[in-house]
Parts: sequence; C-alpha cells; structure tokens
Amino acid sequence: MTMSAASLQSAELSIVHGAPLSAEPGLGALTIAGYARAVTRRHAAREALVMRTTCGRVSWTYAELWERSVEVARALIAAGVGRDTRVGVLMTNRPEHIASVFGIALAGGVTVSFSTFSTPVELEYLLQAGAVSILLYERQVLGKDFGGILTELEPGIGTASPGMLIGTKFPFLRRLVALDSVTANAGPAAADGAAVEQWADFLATGAAVGVVQVDARAAATHPSDTGAIFFSSGTTSLPKGIIHAQRALAIQWWRWPRIMDIDPERFPVRCWTGNGFFWSGNISMVLGNALTTGGAIILQPVFQADEALEMMEKERVSFPIGRPHQWARLEASAKWAGADLSSLRYVTYGMTLFNHPTVSTDWRMCPAYGTTETLTINTAVEANTAEEEYGGSHGKPLPGNILKIFDPDTGAIVPRGQRGEVAIKGPTLMMGYIGKSIEETFDDEGFFCTGDGGYVDEQGRLFWEGRLTEMIKTGGANVSPIEIDAVIATFPGVKITQTVGVPHELLGEMVVSCIVAQDGTTLDAGALTRFLKERLASFKVPREILFFREEELAVTGSGKVKFRILRDIAARRLAAPD
Repeated sequence: MTMSAASLQSAELSIVHGAPLSAEPGLGALTIAGYARAVTRRHAAREALVMRTTCGRVSWTYAELWERSVEVARALIAAGVGRDTRVGVLMTNRPEHIASVFGIALAGGVTVSFSTFSTPVELEYLLQAGAVSILLYERQVLGKDFGGILTELEPGIGTASPGMLIGTKFPFLRRLVALDSVTANAGPAAADGAAVEQWADFLATGAAVGVVQVDARAAATHPSDTGAIFFSSGTTSLPKGIIHAQRALAIQWWRWPRIMDIDPERFPVRCWTGNGFFWSGNISMVLGNALTTGGAIILQPVFQADEALEMMEKERVSFPIGRPHQWARLEASAKWAGADLSSLRYVTYGMTLFNHPTVSTDWRMCPAYGTTETLTINTAVEANTAEEEYGGSHGKPLPGNILKIFDPDTGAIVPRGQRGEVAIKGPTLMMGYIGKSIEETFDDEGFFCTGDGGYVDEQGRLFWEGRLTEMIKTGGANVSPIEIDAVIATFPGVKITQTVGVPHELLGEMVVSCIVAQDGTTLDAGALTRFLKERLASFKVPREILFFREEELAVTGSGKVKFRILRDIAARRLAAPD
C-alpha cells in the first residue's frame, strides 16, 4: 500500500498527534470533586497530609481531608456560592489550602489562587483581575500582615458586617475569611476589620447545609466546567489570569504517577514541598504523585532549609519537590552533613541531593515540556527511560494533545527538523485568559502559540530550545541559554546561572553568563571557561562571565530570573569603563 502525496506531505510536516485521551491508562473521574472522592474511597484510612508546627504534628487521613473539604463546601454554599462563583485562596502550604481547593469544587465554585509573595500593589491587581466574591486568606505570612494590607486596600473592610462588604475597588468581593498563621515567625497581626470572619466561625455557618446538597452539586459538575484560575509569574508584564477546566487538573493528577514511573508498593510516595500551591505546577505535581498513589504530602508552609532537612528525615520523605535555589540552601545548611536522607527515592530537579552521602537511588527523572497554560506537562519522557531512547528530546505529545512547529513570520507549519515556534492544544490546555477573547488567545485552529522555540524530529519528538525572545543569535547561529546554563549548573560552586545575549557590533549578540556562587565559594572565570570548552561547541561558550550577588538579581515570585532586566544590567556592566 502506497502513501498518497498529501499524506506523505503531512507526515513530513512538524505536526504531531498524541494517542487519543481515551487510550490513556489510569484515568479516573475528570472533575476535581470526582478525583477527591475517588482517592478517598481508595485510600480512606491512609495518611494524606502532614504538617509540623511549633504546636506539634498535624496529620489528616484521606477520610479526614474529605470531611474537611465537605465542611468548607457547606460553608461556601451557605455563603451563597453557586456555579462558577470565584473564591480566592491566599494561603501557604497547609491542610486547609487543599481542603479549600476541594471544598470550592464541591460547592460548584472556582478556585482563584493568589501568591503569598504578593506585595500590596500586586495583591490589589490580583484581586481586581480575579474578581473573587469570597477570599479565604491566611492572616500573616513571614511578617506580612495580609489583614492589614486588605484593610488599607479597601477601607470599607473596617466597618462592614460579615458578608456585607461593599466597595468600589473590588466590586465583587463580599466576604473575607481569615485563618491564623502556622508559621513560627509570623509575628502579631493587626486586628481584623469588622467584615472579616474567623475560620471556625465561617465553617460553623454551613451546619444547616445538608451533605446531600454538596453531593448533588458535585454530581452536576462537568469536566469541561471551569475549575481553577492561576496567575502567571509576570516576568515581562502584569500576571495573566489563566483559566483552566476541571478536567485539566484531574487529567494531570491521574497521569503524573505514570509519567514518574511511581512504584507505590516498593517505594511509597511521601512528598515534601516548600513551594506554594498557588503555582499550577506544584499543585499538579504534588497532589498527582502523592494522592493518586495513596501517598502523603509533607507540607512546609514556608521554606526554611534547616526545617526542611529535619522534616525529610523525620517524615521519611521519598519524593522532594523544590527549586534549584532551595537545593543550594539545603546544601549550605549546618544540618546538611548530619541529616539522614536515605529515604529519598524520587529526586526531581535536585541534582544537589545526589551529592549527599546518605542518598542512593537509581530512579531518574526524564525531560518534559509544558506551560502554565497547559497546567504543566504537554509532552514527556517517562522516568527511568534510557537516554538513548529519547535522545535529549522532551518527548512526544501526551494523550489527547497535538503539537505543531510553525514559522512565526508566515504561520506555515515547518518541515520536520526545522526550527520554529511551538504551538499546542489538547485537553489540559487553558480555556483562555481573563479579559482576553478567544481570537486574541488562540490561532485559527485552536492552538496556543507558546512563544517557545524548538523543533520535532522524524519520530515526532520535541526538542525544546527555550523562549524565542531569549534565544541568542550570535554570529548567525542560534544559541539556547537553557543548554548553556544546564552545563554551567554542574560546575562546583555555582548556585544560580542565567545566560543572556548582549548586543554586539560584529556578532549581533554576545553570549554572556551571569552567575551567583554558592555562599562561601569563590569561582574562577578562567577555570569555568575551560570547563565549558570541553562540553560545548565553541560558539556556545560564553565570551564573558559576570559574577553577581544573589540580591542583585531581579526574580519573579516563582524564583525565575527576569531575563530582560538581567540582560540590560549585563550590558551596562560590560559597557562601563574599568
């Protein structure tokens, strides 16, 4: 049987279909409430959430998490929450945060996640953009008094009665519910305004709402209904409100253990995180790997290195989820050398942890590609896959997804192997942005154009090369900062690295690496350059290496270095006279 000319042409183009979603193994209910009910039925008596505080160890089973979630749902229903009512959550990592997310879904509402790193100006913007009717918030986080901030932003909070908040700055906001902080160094909070309800009092208002009503609302929710809103990090502009359907969260929760090659019988998941659940990647990855497999989430409300090491040891953590700067701080902790981390098994993005003498695991994470707009992974290579099988790629589209590479100038799909912009669509793709039309958000075929660059090979594997706007064009060649930084990060003593392209008269752009050394370490630029020449093509080796103090780098709330700002700083430093 011969392939037609049209089919041959299509096969040679950079458009790749994943398997049908219906063929994906391990999927269950595709609503948030349905997921919560399913994992509770499977693992009711097991420990689901753990949090250590100065007052002792808090532990909830799956059954208790479900009961607390229903309690939140009943109170929300009593407060007037209906289908698609937006409910804001401004909390650190704590059991009530998860109960709120599940409870909001059970009541028919939509969770709007707010960052606890928000400044007053940022919180004002987020509340206006999020248009929440109810805000569930933690009073104080690391000395930041959110109760006081809210009163300053909306003076009416000090005089209105609970449930009767009337204001013009946040015209939809009618109810504020405050939860005491669990952080040891929170400090005293200012007195709450009259409009603010206490957490226990708020929950008590739901006593008259029957559980049957909660069940009915959960049953009436569809996978395509709105489930949650997350805000992007806002690296170059104001954060974008990203609207996700119920099924986006549920699909990712169900699929993560398969992608991570989890073996819950031999190595149960006890997942520590010090990252906020207001980041979509964290709430997706942590809940999916832990709750889907009957494991436990070890919650640290605010990251502190000494405390994190102690929790990993005492709670026998097997799956730590953090960021590179957190791993560096763990290694710099006075407790690092004496910690027993032998329980660690599923070590992600934390190569530093492999340096610890008690850590020994043959499990290895493999590359994946995704965005906040796809609620994390869109393509992936399953963990423990041999490198020769995926060849340095970020894998193929996951079930239900379609990926294409197109020429951003013409919009035409490029041939396989040719670089272009990555566009994606599928069941976990966002429903849209707050305040933007469909036409402004997706192309004519419904694809989201990511702004990322890359290509696909003949096997349909994606090779992601970073933001198109961050790609460095030096001497006519395209250079990926991500590739360079991945190599620099393996050099002893490097804490943070970000490579940028600085304008250059002859080259167009010059490759410049900006580096922060680990505390107490002095790095030698010459030694680092020699190290890189052995591992990178000559045109990729930085022509200049600049050293910075960590506080000199502008970062987003999620810890990402602000690329454009750093590029300008590097250019000014290089242009300055010696």
